[in-house]
Amino acid sequence: MMKNNPKIIGLSGTNGSGKDTVGNILANQFNYLFVSLTDMLRMELKNRGLVTSRVNMRALSSEWRKDYGLGVLVEKAISAFEVNDLNKTGVVMASLRNPAEADEVHKNGGVVIWIDADPRFRYDRIQANLLSRGEERSVDDQITFEEFINEEMAEMNNPNPSDKTALDTSKIKPKSDYVLINEYKNIQELSNKLAQMLNL
Repeated sequence: MMKNNPKIIGLSGTNGSGKDTVGNILANQFNYLFVSLTDMLRMELKNRGLVTSRVNMRALSSEWRKDYGLGVLVEKAISAFEVNDLNKTGVVMASLRNPAEADEVHKNGGVVIWIDADPRFRYDRIQANLLSRGEERSVDDQITFEEFINEEMAEMNNPNPSDKTALDTSKIKPKSDYVLINEYKNIQELSNKLAQMLNL
């Protein structure tokens, strides 16, 4: 697998670790197409007239995996890249939440980055940036630290292992090619780390 200058990058990790920030850096500074799988789910929920809550997004992603295959969200992101290439370096997608999605990235010759940081650091960063995260995310993020941890646990560990369509984010970490501890003080430091990590 070619890990330098990868054409396909999947981002996963803990809540508030900076997956969208990494995606935007790769888009703005390294010419990748950034596809938010979460926004894809939000758009479908809006089309159905449903609330774009985390609970509804979890249910919809499971529905799509059941109906179209476990790697459906990755397939959609790659298709968006192939249709709208526009001389882009590649496609970066966030956020992978099922281990089969990491497998799909690898099947297509891509790499997976696991992004993490101390839980309190992540929570405080989210609270400090509520307004910049958009109205829908701001509503979801106005929660206590305990609620933040509980929501994360619901997405990290599948309580029903026989249901392969459910979120099981923690299973992606062992499949990841890189682990990025994102406690950088500014965007430039994070950008420098990404360039070094991926040889961009």
